[in-house]
Amino acid sequence: MGTTDVVLTDTSPYGSRAVTVESDGVSSVAYLRDARGGIHGAVWLANHGPAPSFVDPGGIGDGRPFVMPASNTRLPGGTPPFAPGELSVLWFEEGDGAALFVNGELLAVIPGWSDLERGMPGYARDAVGESPYAWSLEEALEGLAPRITKARSYWEWRDGDGAWPSFQQFVMSHLDARVGPAARYWDIGGERLPTVGITERPRDGYTMLSTVGMSCQRMPAVEQYVDRPDAYARIELAIATRGEPAGAAQLFLWLARYPWHSITWLGHGHTARWYREPASFPLGGTYHGVLMLETVPGLPDLSGFAFGGDEVRWLWLLPLTEQELQIAAEHGHEALRLTGRIP
Repeated sequence: MGTTDVVLTDTSPYGSRAVTVESDGVSSVAYLRDARGGIHGAVWLANHGPAPSFVDPGGIGDGRPFVMPASNTRLPGGTPPFAPGELSVLWFEEGDGAALFVNGELLAVIPGWSDLERGMPGYARDAVGESPYAWSLEEALEGLAPRITKARSYWEWRDGDGAWPSFQQFVMSHLDARVGPAARYWDIGGERLPTVGITERPRDGYTMLSTVGMSCQRMPAVEQYVDRPDAYARIELAIATRGEPAGAAQLFLWLARYPWHSITWLGHGHTARWYREPASFPLGGTYHGVLMLETVPGLPDLSGFAFGGDEVRWLWLLPLTEQELQIAAEHGHEALRLTGRIP
C-alpha cells in the first residue's frame, strides 16, 4: 500500500466541515470531513492508471483512496494526478456540502447528504452511471447546476462591501414595523460566520428580543426532511421576557449559530435541551430546555420578511421543564397543549 498524500484541504466558512482531496498515486478521492476529521461523505475523482475490471469491496472504509472500475469511468486509461494549485472549492451557502473545480472546470460535488455507508457517494465529472464510489455528475447537473450558480452568487455578495450592514438594516427595519423601535443591540458574532446580533425591543410590559443574522444564510440539512426547503431554510429566533433581557439573550448565544456549527436545522415544534447543568439555565433552574414555535398568542406576528427568494420564519422560544421535554420527545410538542403550556 502506497503513501496517501493530502492534495487539498479547504474548510467551510462556518468551520464545521472541510473538504480534503487525497491521492495515493493510484487514484484521488475527495472527502467531506467534520471538525474532528470524521468522514461524512466522499466521492472518487480520478484513477491515475488503467482501471480494474471490477469493484474492490475493500476500498471503502480501509483508509485508502478507492479505484473506480473501468465500466464506471469515462477515462479507463486514467489521468495524471492533480496538482494542488489546480483545485478549488465552492461551498454551498448552508456549509454542509461543496463543489470541487479543477482549473475552473466543475470536477465533483459532495452534497451534505453524501454517505458512503448508505451507498450515497457524491457526483464526479468522470463517473459513468452509479457506483459505490461516485455517481455521474452529468446526469445530475440539471438539479445541481442552479445550486452551484446560487452558491457562487451568494458568496460573491457576502464577501462584497456593505453586504452585512445592508442585510442587518433590512431585518431591523422589518422588526421596527412589526414590533416598534429598538433599544439595545448586541453583536454576538465572532471571527467565523454566521454573523449574528441581538436586538432588544420594549413592548407592553415585556421585552422582545430577536436574533439578527441567522436568516442571512440557509440552514443545513433542511432539504433532507422537508419538500419545500425554500419555506423553512431561513429563520430568526425570538423570545419575550419580563425579566432581565441579558439573561434571556444567553439563549441566543447558545442557539443562534448552532445549525451551521452542528450541521442541523431548527424549525417549528423542535425542542433543544440546555447543554450545561440545569441550574445554569438562563431563565431559571426549573427549566431544562426550549420549544420553538412559529406563533404564540399575544406575541407579535413577525412574518412577512424574505431573503434570497426564501421566506424567513421567526421561531419563538418557550422554556420547558424536564418533564415537558420528555412529553414533547415521546408524544410530539402538540401533547403539551394538554398541560396548558401551549395555548
